[in-house]
Amino acid sequence: MTDLSRIKPHAEVIGADGVHVGIVDEMQGAKLKLTKSDSPDHVHHFIDAGLIADIEPSGAIRLSANGDVAVTLEELQAERTADDARLDEGLEETFPASDPVSAKHIT
Repeated sequence: MTDLSRIKPHAEVIGADGVHVGIVDEMQGAKLKLTKSDSPDHVHHFIDAGLIADIEPSGAIRLSANGDVAVTLEELQAERTADDARLDEGLEETFPASDPVSAKHIT
């Protein structure tokens, strides 16, 4: 596992294909938060630390996935999280925990 404490703000993030992915703003948990000023759409993007293959002596972060794939994976994860939240809300509305009648139908 990569020593995440070696990741410094303003480090370049490079895909396995050698393509510039972004610049580190900061670490947030197990994710690299990239600067929005270096993003084509001017929003923060996040890369899962599990995609880090190596941290070069220069401090640059090399990913195990191609640059476009790394960003796409994070966007897909965000969509899944949003979908899960919507599903959870729907289930709470359909089967409220405080409704014993609904609870009987679940078992």
